[in-house]
Amino acid sequence: MKEQARAAVIVFPGSNCDHDAFFALRKIMGIDTRFVWHKEESLGETDLVILPGGFSYGDYLRCGAIARFSPIMKDVINFARNGGVVTGICNGFQVLCEAGLLPGALVRNEHLRFVCKDVYIRVENNDTRFTSQCSEGEVLKISVAHGDGNYIIDAEGLEELKKNRQIVFRYSDENGEISDAVNPNGSLENIAGIVNREGNVLGMMPHPERAMEDLLGKRDGKKIFESVINSIIQVNNYISAE
Repeated sequence: MKEQARAAVIVFPGSNCDHDAFFALRKIMGIDTRFVWHKEESLGETDLVILPGGFSYGDYLRCGAIARFSPIMKDVINFARNGGVVTGICNGFQVLCEAGLLPGALVRNEHLRFVCKDVYIRVENNDTRFTSQCSEGEVLKISVAHGDGNYIIDAEGLEELKKNRQIVFRYSDENGEISDAVNPNGSLENIAGIVNREGNVLGMMPHPERAMEDLLGKRDGKKIFESVINSIIQVNNYISAE
């Protein structure tokens, strides 16, 4: 029986949250985690891929637009399209949208300023492998740090997201109320995170890896990693038992 999941953290030139993700997964969650450099062409044996936050390629051209063409991304795309679990955080969310693994795009914050602070996000759908340890409507306290977190999508795409329950997180206040006042970047309908239609790819602007310990004043991000790791272990154990 397989006892734990394996994770790969992709490192692009300009990534600066890769070590945060590595620490969260390996040191706190206790799973086998390794870095994969962007020039590699194979992910190797892994159950979970993390595209971390940062400023891949200095955010030149457009956030995530150059990283999308890194050699490793071909295997990341194949991995995702074959059902592999992928999480893109902040810049990683931008890369996933650029790669076509998630719909929509992330553009400059509405107020045109970089935002770095704690925010609250409401769990809109706990029936995903990324939120199974949360309650629907639960409010999580997690940090944001970005200049291009304004999520946009056309009207048809938005309706698809709603119909398929792909909106996983929305910015809210600590009581779960949604309003423009608590939207840190102008994101459409306060969207903070979405999944693809198949439910195996998550993109989110807040940083769960920065909300893992009481020492940091918040640990709600741990629920997201617990959810995805538990779902992977359950699937792997089911496969092993067949």
